[in-house]
Amino acid sequence: MTNSVRFDRGHTDDLMSFLAASPSPYHAVANAAERLEKAGFRQVAETDAWDGRSGGAYVLRGGAIIAWYVPEGADAATPYRIVGAHTDSPNLRVKPIPDTGSRGWRQIAVEIYGGTLLNTWLDRDLGLSGRVTLRDGSNRLVTVDRPLLRVPQLAVHLDRSVNAEGLKLDKQRHMTPIWGLGEVAEGDLIAFVAEEIGVPADDIKGWDLMVHSVEPPAYLGRDRELVAGPRMDNLLSVHAGTAALTTAAAAGDRLTNIPVLAAFDHEENGSQSDTGADGPLLGTVLERSVFARGGSYEDRARAFAGTVCLSSDTGHAVHPNYSDRHEPGHHPMPNGGPILKVNVNQRYATDGSGRAVFAAACERAGVPWQSFVSHNAMPCGTTIGPITAARHGIQTVDIGVAILSMHSARELCGAQDPYLLANALAAFLES
Repeated sequence: MTNSVRFDRGHTDDLMSFLAASPSPYHAVANAAERLEKAGFRQVAETDAWDGRSGGAYVLRGGAIIAWYVPEGADAATPYRIVGAHTDSPNLRVKPIPDTGSRGWRQIAVEIYGGTLLNTWLDRDLGLSGRVTLRDGSNRLVTVDRPLLRVPQLAVHLDRSVNAEGLKLDKQRHMTPIWGLGEVAEGDLIAFVAEEIGVPADDIKGWDLMVHSVEPPAYLGRDRELVAGPRMDNLLSVHAGTAALTTAAAAGDRLTNIPVLAAFDHEENGSQSDTGADGPLLGTVLERSVFARGGSYEDRARAFAGTVCLSSDTGHAVHPNYSDRHEPGHHPMPNGGPILKVNVNQRYATDGSGRAVFAAACERAGVPWQSFVSHNAMPCGTTIGPITAARHGIQTVDIGVAILSMHSARELCGAQDPYLLANALAAFLES
């Protein structure tokens, strides 16, 4: 299909700002919520009684956000159109007792989160981000967006075989960042964090902290046709889904379905949490929306039966140096438009009917699209798609944007693809 959408670099500029401002899942949902608020959405608390009024609303829980827009005239059995995504990315996360060190170096103990490419965290200037929980139960975001930590690689002089035999990293021994010199003192990191956010150290009773690269996103290439940046897997989809939802909400009463953004946490380690796709959050929110509009369980069943979800996550662009690792007949390229992901063993949830839904949305948006399937000899990754389909009985289609360096501290995509994805998602939500 020929691309009929005129590329808007402003969307990609905004994505880069979103990536830089969202070093943790908690920042990502806060930034998405801020954009929704500006579009007229209101936050609703899970502990409050919900009403059935029309308009936009959202729920925040930890690193997850569910947002939806009810048009005027929607009845209790009105189906949903859902864009699913996830807010977490593989990285290094701070352990419960963080202060450690060796041989006169002060270090921070970290745990490996998700399937990260360990070597991409070496010799990189790292900041600290996440959230802390205070004595009164409230949470505060933490953003130390300057060079604070570093995981130093062993010099080649002390590892003469590294280039011939490859780098071998032990997750426990080799991935502990340094952050200074001197004696290790228990409580140092949390005292530092407390000073950064302006609270007494003994007020901090819990923390969910992680490291991030402080190098900002940037255009790359002779013609700036590529974008390099952190956490594209999968904040690229969270950003596109937020933009698509606000676009769909602007259609107002012309909508015949209820558009939804569901951005979950913990996809990178299996989605089994109260904020993950394998938890009850999405189903509970959708059911409460049905019941708030006066619906019954029968209405809920009818609404779910007519619902479709596009599970949007990044996929693999063909790698020019490793093309043998890709299926010969399926070579997605950057700036070729979003990809439709297929796996007959249900690692992706797409079937022929779902393909038709996605193709129709792209056609309405004037957006080109590509197909992705894994090489038969290569294990296939998975997404929230099969989980959503199985848990809620909702037709689900797996899509995304083709990138290189997936699960690296710094990934690479086509500069046009985020804009093309957002347009396709908006057309789907408005269908």
